[in-house]
Amino acid sequence: MIIGIDASNIRRGGGVHHLVELMRVADTVTHDFHKIIIWGGNTTLGKIEERPWLVKVRVDVLNDGIFRRVLWQYSELSKLARIAGCDVLMIPGGSFYGNFHPIVAMSQNLLPFEWTEIRRYGWSISTLRLILLRLIQMRTFWTSDGLIFLTHYAQETTRKVVNLNRKKLALIPHGVNKRFMIEPRLQQGIEKFSADNPFRILYVSTVDVYKHQWHVVEAVSILRERGFPVALDMVGLAYAPALVKLNNMMEKIDPYGEFINYSGELPYESVHKMYFQANLFVFGSSCETFGQVITEAMSAGLPIACSKLSAMPEILGDAAVYFEPESPDSIAFAIQQLIESKDLRTKIAKDAFERVKKYSWERCANETFSFIKETTRCYKNR
Repeated sequence: MIIGIDASNIRRGGGVHHLVELMRVADTVTHDFHKIIIWGGNTTLGKIEERPWLVKVRVDVLNDGIFRRVLWQYSELSKLARIAGCDVLMIPGGSFYGNFHPIVAMSQNLLPFEWTEIRRYGWSISTLRLILLRLIQMRTFWTSDGLIFLTHYAQETTRKVVNLNRKKLALIPHGVNKRFMIEPRLQQGIEKFSADNPFRILYVSTVDVYKHQWHVVEAVSILRERGFPVALDMVGLAYAPALVKLNNMMEKIDPYGEFINYSGELPYESVHKMYFQANLFVFGSSCETFGQVITEAMSAGLPIACSKLSAMPEILGDAAVYFEPESPDSIAFAIQQLIESKDLRTKIAKDAFERVKKYSWERCANETFSFIKETTRCYKNR
């Protein structure tokens, strides 16, 4: 079997990590394929390790803007896949404009399917982009021969918009890289921390309108006012309007940068060090298909305070203290519960560490390639 993979719209974040890790653990014998061909831009393909069975096709226009990339996928990809002898095309970006079959699409972006979240962008280009993406992915999912979801929540949310009856579906969560894994540390009482040695709270995620970092900043300020020696570290790319909102809150709460730190994007290869230096992880998103950073925090042995919305409870189960992501008081209360009880922190961290063991890239690869093979077989036997 020859598998083609369209990476034309996989450029950063979880989609790239998924593709990198999937290719890292893939094996021709175990997963029963002869060759994999990936079409993509220089940056994405440059992150994927070389393999004797892997053909990376660098396409110049895929380094350009979205319109040129869409045009290439529409006019060239299906033809190139047929010439290459592909038995199936995998579409990890979830958007496909060609006419090749069979295709196995993936749902890795839930934002286009939740109006509440789309409305947060107001009248903007981002809103129009999400609405257009909603229409494109609806068509892709409807015409796909196989469709992979990362969580049950994402599948059921999409089902409300797209008729998935009689569709070949699979639920295949991502894995987590082993370099994030460290046994939960011995928890110390809050009295062991001070202004010079604060209790460090970490939030790793893109700064965006549905991530609510400014509410977390306000919650940390509430905790400081209550006398807790806490500090907040934030890491991630930023959507410009959301960053303005975050900067305004930081300027209001901590104008001299004494206990709030936003360091922007860090290289993925080194971000695990931030987890190892933290005492607690917080995640305030209201919309997630999966939440890769949650599994990273679980793997890093951290106690977790987390938004109660979207797919997060499905991933964490009882291994977190939950809050309303748009309520600073709720966020502060959840974090305070963990700060005040080292026993609760110990339990949450241990439960999360055990729970995350089922999220391996090896399992993800086994299930993904099995599903691709089965989808291809069913299509050919129609």
